[in-house]
Amino acid sequence: MSVNTVAHLNFHGQARAALEFYQSVFGGQITIATYADFGMPAGTPGATNVVFGQVVADNGFRVMAYDVPGPDAPVAAGAPTTRRENGTTTTAEPFFLSVRGDTVEEVGALWKLLAEDATVIEEFAGAQWTPGFGMLRDRFGVTWILDVAVDR
Repeated sequence: MSVNTVAHLNFHGQARAALEFYQSVFGGQITIATYADFGMPAGTPGATNVVFGQVVADNGFRVMAYDVPGPDAPVAAGAPTTRRENGTTTTAEPFFLSVRGDTVEEVGALWKLLAEDATVIEEFAGAQWTPGFGMLRDRFGVTWILDVAVDR
């Protein structure tokens, strides 16, 4: 038996834009099915929203997303609840998405793309445990950790 875990992100009208953005950062194939594709009458509010979406890339990146039924809502405004204080990370968020690569160059290139219009929590730089680590909240309100794998 083979099992894997894939992050499934919930949005309120931003799933298509988020999936397209993640595809532009990580590459891969995007799949999007709308509520209209599943039988909701065209012209109904929310019919063009995503009921199933994913990005799958050859480099191992995979994420799923959909738009929660109901009124579309903007991305949560304000500062992220995750922040660095006195050398530690404090947060009220239930999860972060983590992307780990083999080299500073590889992860740094992803960081640069993902950081567009993001709130940087911790700049991508060397840390005690890795030559590359950074944390940000992207334009869709998702908090990401990017780091370089180190053999221990």
